[in-house]
Amino acid sequence: MVRRRVIVSGRVQGVFFRDSTRREAARLGVAGWARNCGDGTVEAVFEGPQEAVSQAVEFVRTGPPRAQVQRVEVFDEPAEGLRGFDVG
Repeated sequence: MVRRRVIVSGRVQGVFFRDSTRREAARLGVAGWARNCGDGTVEAVFEGPQEAVSQAVEFVRTGPPRAQVQRVEVFDEPAEGLRGFDVG
């Protein structure tokens, strides 16, 4: 199990970014959460098998069709054993 936290910058709010991320995480079997931040970024956490988490991180590098991702910061963190995927 691995955990990665990402901060995604660009046009990522108001384009179904969080819900698309939730659906992709569910498809991959990845737990975690995604939320909009006050500075216009989206922050998300992915936990699960390394390959699935890597695929989730790759998804946010482009996001849904209306998103315009400019930058993705990725941080490795200790896994907490999350279950499900929440959107806040």
